[in-house]
This record gives sequence, structure tokens and C-alpha cells, in this order.
Amino acid sequence: MLALALTADLTGVTDLLPVDTPDEPYFWTFKVQCTSCRDTHPNWVSLSRYEMNEVSGSKGEANFVWRCKSCKRESTATVKSAPKAYLLASPPQRHDIIQMDCRGLEFTEFKADGEWVAKGLESPTKFTGIDLQEGEWFDYDEKAGEEVSIKDLKWEIRRA
Repeated sequence: MLALALTADLTGVTDLLPVDTPDEPYFWTFKVQCTSCRDTHPNWVSLSRYEMNEVSGSKGEANFVWRCKSCKRESTATVKSAPKAYLLASPPQRHDIIQMDCRGLEFTEFKADGEWVAKGLESPTKFTGIDLQEGEWFDYDEKAGEEVSIKDLKWEIRRA
């Protein structure tokens, strides 16, 4: 079991979460490595918790099914539950966003593409369309009258 953990410095916002609904699924984007031969796939791969793929030679399904080009072993990954919101903490603390059951593969790097949302800390403002690809985000909360930000993002893939 692997977890994608985030540590971030939030100012004026909380409940940071990817937009992930059946109508608008979030595609988690990773670099993947085979645990058998340790070969790392050169391209980024994406998976959605709403997409299921058949596993060869079994009745099972997984969100992500991958065959290593080097050793030909088939591996799978399944997102175990809905993403958990990252809450404001001072100092910033590491928090697991999602957990994945990985069989025969490991995710080694995460790319935060896709849309994220957050809530105003001192106001009812909902911030949408947050793009974390640059590693930081800045905006202004009209209702609270102050600047809000998400910065110093650190993504970690670790054993859960």
C-alpha cells in the first residue's frame, strides 16, 4: 500500500482537494517503476479511481493495469478511497491525500496536473480552478480582504 502525501504552506485557505467526481474525474499522474526488474517507465502514466481495467488471466479489476516492457510482468494499482482534503496547519504537516494498493509496481514521482479546489479560512469563499503545476498558487479573497496562497508544495510517495 502506497500513499501520496502532501506538505504545503497554506495562507488563508484550507481543505485543498482535487476536483474528483464521476462527471469530472481527477487523473493522478505518476512515474511508474516495476518492482521485479526495477525498470522505470520513461513516460508519465495517469489513472482515475473511476476507471476500471481488467487484469489479464483473472476476474479482478484495477484502476491501472501495466505491463513492464523489460520483464513483461503485469502489475496493477487501485485507488482505495476518495482523496482526503489537505487542511491548514502551522507549521505545515505531511498529510496523505490518497492511498493506493499497488501490486508489482511502485509510483516514484507525482505530477499535480488537473484542477484543485480550496475554501477560504476566514470567509465562505470557495476557490476553484487552482493549478498546482508550478508548485505555488496565489489569489485574493474578496470577502476576507486578504491575499491567499498555497506554496512550498512537497509531494511524497510513501508506504502507508
